[in-house]
Amino acid sequence: MTEHSSPIRQDGLAQDFVAFAVQAGVLRFGEFRTKAGRLSPYFFNAGLFDDGAKLGRLAEFYARRLIESGLPFDMLFGPAYKGITLAAAVAIELARLGRNVPYAYNRKEAKDHGEGGTLVGAPVRGRVLIIDDVISAGTSVRESIEMIRKAGATPCGVAIALDRQEKAGSGGVESDRSAVQHVRDELGMDVVAIATLADLLAFLGRQSDAVLASHLPAVQAYRTRYGAGE
Repeated sequence: MTEHSSPIRQDGLAQDFVAFAVQAGVLRFGEFRTKAGRLSPYFFNAGLFDDGAKLGRLAEFYARRLIESGLPFDMLFGPAYKGITLAAAVAIELARLGRNVPYAYNRKEAKDHGEGGTLVGAPVRGRVLIIDDVISAGTSVRESIEMIRKAGATPCGVAIALDRQEKAGSGGVESDRSAVQHVRDELGMDVVAIATLADLLAFLGRQSDAVLASHLPAVQAYRTRYGAGE
Protein backbone atom coordinates (compact mmCIF):
# COMPACT_ATOMS: atom_id res chain seq x y z
CA MET A 1 0.00 0.00 0.00
CA THR A 2 1.47 3.39 -1.03
CA GLU A 3 1.55 6.52 1.07
CA HIS A 4 -1.42 7.82 -0.92
CA SER A 5 -3.64 4.73 -0.74
CA SER A 6 -4.80 4.54 2.88
CA PRO A 7 -8.58 4.18 3.21
CA ILE A 8 -10.74 7.34 3.08
CA ARG A 9 -12.94 7.94 6.12
CA GLN A 10 -16.51 8.69 5.05
CA ASP A 11 -16.85 11.19 7.90
CA GLY A 12 -14.71 14.20 7.16
CA LEU A 13 -14.16 13.46 3.46
CA ALA A 14 -13.21 17.09 2.87
CA GLN A 15 -10.72 17.07 5.75
CA ASP A 16 -9.11 13.92 4.39
CA PHE A 17 -8.87 15.52 0.96
CA VAL A 18 -7.21 18.69 2.27
CA ALA A 19 -4.71 16.61 4.23
CA PHE A 20 -3.98 14.55 1.11
CA ALA A 21 -3.55 17.66 -1.06
CA VAL A 22 -1.09 19.14 1.44
CA GLN A 23 0.84 15.86 1.72
CA ALA A 24 1.01 15.56 -2.07
CA GLY A 25 2.36 19.12 -2.43
CA VAL A 26 -0.67 20.14 -4.49
CA LEU A 27 -1.92 22.57 -1.84
CA ARG A 28 0.87 24.94 -0.85
CA PHE A 29 1.19 27.93 1.45
CA GLY A 30 3.17 31.13 0.99
CA GLU A 31 2.44 34.09 -1.27
CA PHE A 32 0.98 33.50 -4.72
CA ARG A 33 -0.45 35.85 -7.36
CA THR A 34 -3.87 34.70 -8.60
CA LYS A 35 -5.36 35.28 -12.06
CA ALA A 36 -7.43 38.04 -10.49
CA GLY A 37 -4.22 39.79 -9.40
CA ARG A 38 -4.69 39.02 -5.71
CA LEU A 39 -1.93 37.87 -3.39
CA SER A 40 -3.17 34.58 -2.00
CA PRO A 41 -1.62 32.82 1.02
CA TYR A 42 -2.32 29.42 -0.54
CA PHE A 43 -2.17 27.85 -3.98
CA PHE A 44 -3.93 24.75 -5.31
CA ASN A 45 -2.46 23.22 -8.47
CA ALA A 46 -4.26 20.03 -9.55
CA GLY A 47 -1.65 19.55 -12.26
CA LEU A 48 0.65 18.29 -9.49
CA PHE A 49 -1.46 15.16 -9.02
CA ASP A 50 1.12 13.85 -11.43
CA ASP A 51 1.63 10.16 -10.74
CA GLY A 52 -0.58 7.09 -10.74
CA ALA A 53 -1.01 6.85 -6.97
CA LYS A 54 -1.95 10.51 -6.52
CA LEU A 55 -4.27 10.57 -9.51
CA GLY A 56 -6.00 7.39 -8.38
CA ARG A 57 -6.47 8.80 -4.89
CA LEU A 58 -7.85 12.05 -6.32
CA ALA A 59 -10.31 10.11 -8.46
CA GLU A 60 -11.46 8.25 -5.36
CA PHE A 61 -12.31 11.53 -3.65
CA TYR A 62 -14.25 12.77 -6.69
CA ALA A 63 -16.16 9.52 -7.06
CA ARG A 64 -17.11 9.23 -3.40
CA ARG A 65 -18.19 12.87 -3.25
CA LEU A 66 -20.34 12.39 -6.35
CA ILE A 67 -21.96 9.25 -4.99
CA GLU A 68 -22.55 10.99 -1.66
CA SER A 69 -24.13 14.02 -3.41
CA GLY A 70 -26.85 11.95 -5.10
CA LEU A 71 -26.58 14.13 -8.22
CA PRO A 72 -28.04 12.18 -11.17
CA PHE A 73 -25.89 12.00 -14.32
CA ASP A 74 -25.48 9.68 -17.28
CA MET A 75 -21.91 10.44 -18.35
CA LEU A 76 -18.82 12.55 -17.64
CA PHE A 77 -17.28 15.34 -19.72
CA GLY A 78 -13.71 16.58 -19.28
CA PRO A 79 -12.88 20.03 -20.69
CA ALA A 80 -9.40 20.26 -22.22
CA TYR A 81 -6.85 20.02 -20.83
CA LYS A 82 -6.89 19.15 -17.12
CA GLY A 83 -10.45 17.90 -17.31
CA ILE A 84 -9.50 15.17 -19.78
CA THR A 85 -7.34 13.28 -17.30
CA LEU A 86 -9.75 13.95 -14.46
CA ALA A 87 -12.80 12.64 -16.34
CA ALA A 88 -10.96 9.48 -17.39
CA ALA A 89 -9.68 8.81 -13.88
CA VAL A 90 -13.06 9.44 -12.25
CA ALA A 91 -14.79 7.17 -14.79
CA ILE A 92 -12.37 4.38 -13.87
CA GLU A 93 -12.98 4.88 -10.14
CA LEU A 94 -16.76 5.04 -10.54
CA ALA A 95 -16.63 1.76 -12.46
CA ARG A 96 -14.55 0.22 -9.68
CA LEU A 97 -17.27 1.28 -7.25
CA GLY A 98 -19.98 -0.30 -9.39
CA ARG A 99 -21.14 2.75 -11.37
CA ASN A 100 -19.91 2.34 -14.96
CA VAL A 101 -20.56 5.50 -16.99
CA PRO A 102 -19.16 6.68 -20.35
CA TYR A 103 -17.00 9.77 -20.70
CA ALA A 104 -16.01 12.23 -23.41
CA TYR A 105 -13.77 15.26 -23.76
CA ASN A 106 -13.00 18.01 -26.24
CA ARG A 107 -10.03 19.03 -28.32
CA LYS A 108 -8.86 22.62 -28.29
CA GLU A 109 -8.81 22.56 -32.10
CA ALA A 110 -11.17 20.66 -34.39
CA LYS A 111 -9.74 17.65 -36.19
CA ASP A 112 -10.38 17.65 -39.95
CA HIS A 113 -9.51 14.00 -40.59
CA GLY A 114 -10.40 10.61 -39.11
CA GLU A 115 -13.47 10.95 -36.91
CA GLY A 116 -13.18 14.74 -37.12
CA GLY A 117 -14.80 17.34 -34.87
CA THR A 118 -13.86 18.59 -31.42
CA LEU A 119 -15.46 15.89 -29.23
CA VAL A 120 -13.70 12.62 -28.44
CA GLY A 121 -14.90 9.52 -26.60
CA ALA A 122 -18.42 8.31 -25.98
CA PRO A 123 -21.36 9.97 -27.75
CA VAL A 124 -22.42 12.99 -25.71
CA ARG A 125 -26.00 12.29 -24.64
CA GLY A 126 -28.30 12.36 -21.63
CA ARG A 127 -27.40 14.22 -18.43
CA VAL A 128 -23.74 15.21 -18.68
CA LEU A 129 -21.57 16.03 -15.66
CA ILE A 130 -18.55 18.28 -16.23
CA ILE A 131 -15.38 17.32 -14.32
CA ASP A 132 -12.79 20.05 -13.65
CA ASP A 133 -10.29 21.04 -10.96
CA VAL A 134 -11.56 24.47 -9.91
CA ILE A 135 -13.90 27.17 -11.23
CA SER A 136 -12.00 30.45 -11.62
CA ALA A 137 -14.00 32.66 -13.98
CA GLY A 138 -16.50 30.09 -15.23
CA THR A 139 -15.23 30.40 -18.81
CA SER A 140 -14.40 26.70 -19.13
CA VAL A 141 -17.81 25.77 -17.75
CA ARG A 142 -19.65 28.03 -20.22
CA GLU A 143 -17.66 26.60 -23.13
CA SER A 144 -18.39 23.05 -21.97
CA ILE A 145 -22.10 23.79 -21.59
CA GLU A 146 -22.20 25.14 -25.14
CA MET A 147 -20.49 22.04 -26.56
CA ILE A 148 -22.70 19.66 -24.61
CA ARG A 149 -25.91 21.41 -25.69
CA LYS A 150 -24.71 21.60 -29.29
CA ALA A 151 -24.31 17.82 -29.18
CA GLY A 152 -27.96 17.53 -28.12
CA ALA A 153 -27.30 16.59 -24.50
CA THR A 154 -28.11 18.27 -21.17
CA PRO A 155 -25.34 19.66 -18.92
CA CYS A 156 -26.46 18.80 -15.39
CA GLY A 157 -23.63 19.95 -13.11
CA VAL A 158 -19.97 20.47 -12.42
CA ALA A 159 -17.69 18.51 -10.08
CA ILE A 160 -14.57 20.28 -8.83
CA ALA A 161 -11.82 19.52 -6.33
CA LEU A 162 -11.72 22.84 -4.46
CA ASP A 163 -14.18 25.71 -4.11
CA ARG A 164 -12.10 28.78 -3.18
CA GLN A 165 -15.30 30.58 -2.01
CA GLU A 166 -13.92 33.96 -2.98
CA LYS A 167 -15.44 36.86 -4.86
CA ALA A 168 -15.07 36.62 -8.61
CA GLY A 169 -13.31 39.53 -10.25
CA SER A 170 -10.36 40.86 -12.18
CA GLY A 171 -8.91 44.20 -13.15
CA GLY A 172 -9.97 45.70 -9.84
CA VAL A 173 -13.65 44.89 -10.39
CA GLU A 174 -15.16 42.48 -7.86
CA SER A 175 -18.45 40.66 -7.77
CA ASP A 176 -20.32 39.93 -4.55
CA ARG A 177 -20.56 36.31 -5.66
CA SER A 178 -17.98 33.63 -6.21
CA ALA A 179 -17.41 31.98 -9.57
CA VAL A 180 -19.11 28.86 -8.20
CA GLN A 181 -22.15 30.88 -7.12
CA HIS A 182 -22.29 32.43 -10.59
CA VAL A 183 -22.29 28.98 -12.18
CA ARG A 184 -25.10 27.91 -9.85
CA ASP A 185 -27.22 31.06 -10.14
CA GLU A 186 -26.64 32.28 -13.69
CA LEU A 187 -25.87 29.06 -15.54
CA GLY A 188 -28.25 26.88 -13.54
CA MET A 189 -25.68 24.19 -12.83
CA ASP A 190 -25.31 22.13 -9.68
CA VAL A 191 -21.74 22.31 -8.37
CA VAL A 192 -20.26 19.51 -6.28
CA ALA A 193 -16.92 20.26 -4.58
CA ILE A 194 -14.74 17.80 -2.72
CA ALA A 195 -13.65 20.59 -0.35
CA THR A 196 -13.98 24.33 0.17
CA LEU A 197 -11.95 27.17 1.64
CA ALA A 198 -13.98 26.71 4.84
CA ASP A 199 -12.73 23.12 4.98
CA LEU A 200 -9.15 24.34 4.52
CA LEU A 201 -9.58 26.78 7.42
CA ALA A 202 -10.99 23.99 9.59
CA PHE A 203 -8.01 21.81 8.69
CA LEU A 204 -5.50 24.52 9.64
CA GLY A 205 -7.43 25.31 12.81
CA ARG A 206 -7.03 21.82 14.22
CA GLN A 207 -3.36 21.39 13.34
CA SER A 208 -0.83 20.31 15.95
CA ASP A 209 1.88 20.87 13.34
CA ALA A 210 3.18 24.36 14.16
CA VAL A 211 4.28 25.13 10.62
CA LEU A 212 0.87 24.32 9.12
CA ALA A 213 -0.98 26.06 11.95
CA SER A 214 1.07 29.21 11.37
CA HIS A 215 -0.67 29.75 8.01
CA LEU A 216 -4.12 30.02 9.59
CA PRO A 217 -4.12 33.81 10.27
CA ALA A 218 -3.11 34.67 6.68
CA VAL A 219 -5.75 32.37 5.18
CA GLN A 220 -8.38 33.75 7.57
CA ALA A 221 -7.46 37.32 6.60
CA TYR A 222 -7.71 36.42 2.91
CA ARG A 223 -11.14 34.91 3.49
CA THR A 224 -12.27 38.04 5.33
CA ARG A 225 -11.02 40.30 2.50
CA TYR A 226 -12.11 38.30 -0.54
CA GLY A 227 -14.62 35.73 0.70
CA ALA A 228 -18.00 35.50 -0.96
CA GLY A 229 -21.10 34.74 1.07
CA GLU A 230 -22.22 31.15 0.59
